[in-house]
Amino acid sequence: MSEEPEIVALGASFANPQANDDAQEKQPPHAKKSAQIAFNRMELATILNLYGSKVAAGEWRDYAMDFTRERAVFAVFRRSSEQPLYRIEKNPKLARKQGAYSVTAPGGLILRRGHDLGQVLKVLLKKPKLVSA
Repeated sequence: MSEEPEIVALGASFANPQANDDAQEKQPPHAKKSAQIAFNRMELATILNLYGSKVAAGEWRDYAMDFTRERAVFAVFRRSSEQPLYRIEKNPKLARKQGAYSVTAPGGLILRRGHDLGQVLKVLLKKPKLVSA
């Protein structure tokens, strides 16, 4: 005769399914096991100020945001059917090493990386040109 293997449950949540439901109800609604990385209001305001000025200048037309467990991405497009012109990324795993923020060009080249978003975004600003008379 073949015997079925025993299933051994570890932890109180398997032994008492009602206890697991009660524990989930006590947690605040915004607490999740798989938290997504996102831009906070100040970071988003900084990015959208730059985006607004570039749209007014006619350089950029569309954007997309992507929030995953590892990073948050704000992609900028010249046309919505193309590859992103630039990607502004927030990766907290790199915060202590190279900086959480980076600006990436279409080919994957990282244009600038750092700890301060404002300083990193300066790479996207137009530099003044010398005009000779």
